[in-house]
Amino acid sequence: MKTLELPQTDLTASDIVLGLMRITDMSDEEIRTLVGTARDAGITMFDHAAVYGGAMHHCERRFGEALGLSSSERDEIVIQTKVGIRDGYFDFSKEHILESVDGSLEALHTDHIDVLLLHRPDALVEPDEVAAAFDELHTAGKVKHFGVSNHTPGQVELLKRSVRQPLAFNQVQLSITHANLVAQGVASNMAGLEQSVDRDNGILDYSRLNDITLQAWSPFQKGFFDGVFLGDREQYGELNDVIDELADAYDCTPTGIAVAWITRHPAQMQVVLGTTNPQRVRDSAAGSDVRLSRPDWYRLFTAAGHLVP
Repeated sequence: MKTLELPQTDLTASDIVLGLMRITDMSDEEIRTLVGTARDAGITMFDHAAVYGGAMHHCERRFGEALGLSSSERDEIVIQTKVGIRDGYFDFSKEHILESVDGSLEALHTDHIDVLLLHRPDALVEPDEVAAAFDELHTAGKVKHFGVSNHTPGQVELLKRSVRQPLAFNQVQLSITHANLVAQGVASNMAGLEQSVDRDNGILDYSRLNDITLQAWSPFQKGFFDGVFLGDREQYGELNDVIDELADAYDCTPTGIAVAWITRHPAQMQVVLGTTNPQRVRDSAAGSDVRLSRPDWYRLFTAAGHLVP
């Protein structure tokens, strides 16, 4: 398992992150098994959000109750959570950020959050309010580091006019098939080509230029919650053929190849898993140690339907 020294922070963490948005109905023992499997595989970072689980803080609470981390166990992991999504709207007000973080701390049974992300862009954001909330949380020791999720470079820059702490992370959707932020740059300046349309204002290059760690969520999804591409031979037959061939060549599973395609990128992204299957966690973690050759990376890219002009 590769670890990364995360820029703009004092954190070192695995390049695979276990997301816990689907543990709502799991028993305490099942949650402990899932997290224990991740830890045994070398995963040190765990991703939450206040909104996960239906009722606010529900998945965070299930995690906190099931694990009951000792202080030494807590120090061995990095806990990340997100704030800003409410019932039908987004809210980056100072009042909500502070209230949500206090709820997360209580639910997670911890006295600090290592990383807090603003979950999705709030159209009514007031950067000064965000800055005031972050200052209060940081000064109180409740949050160590900050970032965003699904934000464009312009939205990050707007926040940076007021926020004093580094915005060190941006969690974005990325998989071999949902690879707009990578594919657009490959086809730049190709008039009339759908792939060349810039839909995210250059998130990838901006993040690399500004030492922002990208975190890839839904690494196995075909598109926006359209199901997984692994094993889908009707829509992605060629891609699955290539994945299977490379899984044999690199002595890993197809899941590991899908992870390796993301971790091979020099931006040093983290991959956020959403699975509750311990074996899928093991397979994904193994992909961290696979370094695809440049030709193999591009074979997967083109087999997924992206053009190399």
